[in-house]
Amino acid sequence: MKVHQFLDHYGITENPFAQEDALSDRVFLDHCLAATHHSAWDKIFGDPRAAATSVVFGEQGSGKTALRLQIKQELQRYNREHPEARAFVVEYDDFNPYLDCFRERLNGRRRKPENALKNWRLWDHMDAILTLAVTRLANAIRNDGRDPKDETQNIDMEKLHALPREQRRDILLLAAFYDDNRDLAPRQRWQKLRWKLRYFSWKKFWVWALGLLVTVGVVAGVIAYHEGDWKKLFEWWGWWAIIAAGWLPCVWDSLRRTWIGWRARNQIRVFDHRVRALRKNIGGFETSEYAGQPLPTRPRGDDRYELLLKLQSVLKSLGFESIYVLMDRVDEPHLINGAAERMRDFVWPMFDNKFLKHPGIAFKLLLPIAMSGYLQQQEREFYDRSRLDKQNLVSSLTWTGQGLYDIANDRIRACAKLAEGKPPGIMDFFDPSINETELIGILDRLRVPRNLFKFLYRLLVDHCSKYTEDNPEWKIKRETLQSSLAVFLKDLEAYEQRRGTG
Repeated sequence: MKVHQFLDHYGITENPFAQEDALSDRVFLDHCLAATHHSAWDKIFGDPRAAATSVVFGEQGSGKTALRLQIKQELQRYNREHPEARAFVVEYDDFNPYLDCFRERLNGRRRKPENALKNWRLWDHMDAILTLAVTRLANAIRNDGRDPKDETQNIDMEKLHALPREQRRDILLLAAFYDDNRDLAPRQRWQKLRWKLRYFSWKKFWVWALGLLVTVGVVAGVIAYHEGDWKKLFEWWGWWAIIAAGWLPCVWDSLRRTWIGWRARNQIRVFDHRVRALRKNIGGFETSEYAGQPLPTRPRGDDRYELLLKLQSVLKSLGFESIYVLMDRVDEPHLINGAAERMRDFVWPMFDNKFLKHPGIAFKLLLPIAMSGYLQQQEREFYDRSRLDKQNLVSSLTWTGQGLYDIANDRIRACAKLAEGKPPGIMDFFDPSINETELIGILDRLRVPRNLFKFLYRLLVDHCSKYTEDNPEWKIKRETLQSSLAVFLKDLEAYEQRRGTG
């Protein structure tokens, strides 16, 4: 007897429990994304009209990635309903590019995997978030306001062109340091963005005009008043000094821009900058337009906070009232590789109340529960700085047997496209001797949705393997349920002790 034969009997067109990862789970993405929520959903998501941070700890398979996808979908719905007060979404979940560049900047023993993340700081997180946000904004502007990944993040080009010159400068200034589009060369992407913003500055050429004017004047004077002995021209060092003085402002401006580019390259550690490209991009501004502006040239967070405020101001003028930063998959980067100590070193700098409570920004931190044990080991200074009591903390993303029972029913009914009459539920699969209370007690031992899917998939396979196609059995017996559960719990224990694959 085949599994699909068993499911066909109930009008179920696809296996509800075949997938274990939310990103590739079509049943969840197509049918359960908007309908199946954790009991703490309201606390985690909050209200987009008053963006607030949430910190969630959950074990593997508890639904952290599903939560991220649900938050994203709910924000898309909200954006469609409130086009003038939208939320700008930053998905902070792919850390490998940033950690690789960061580690390359280290040297000696600091470069070892066990030591590298001890040098990670809050402003490195801020640089990574600014990179994601600015790159998304710049890509949409270069694409005539269209965001290819999410139409609710589109930009009205009329509003963009109506921005005051100061805000268009801010976009270009942010892009000079944080635009990480890999499809275009640094200089090319910045120039294209400048043309889309219609931002031009002719005063920046005065240093070149001065040097050229002085040079032409000196040459004209020599030609006009020299008596014909051209060899003596090279002995007139005074003329050369005048020419050098004329070009001195240009040289000084170039050196200053190079110095800014070099310092920014050293301080922005999450992706590689080219000093030459930075120098040329900064040269697109008149000196007075970037002098005194916050620049990421020092190892501190103050400049980054100011740059965040500039980004928020620009986004607000474009119709975005808030920024949502969705942080997930912290345990997956190869530099972390699931190690709780490295996850702690990576995430702990973010636990700063000033950062997490930054006005207009909601951080949704979906973190592995392996880190939560370190919360009890911190000193008072950490709690005073982080103020986790104000961050909508969910210390454990747990699921009850009743919650898992509802998830199983939702998935079965979503796949029962050919069922006649009332759609089947999980209880329809089992022998009448197994009651609902007993089944909920069994599911409660599985703790998280991923374990639920693995167990029910294995249970269906075990049941079908006991019968032939000619003599099928449409109810799962108690003996099969108990034997499959015992084997699964044993494998689960081995996996948690790192002795098996689960």
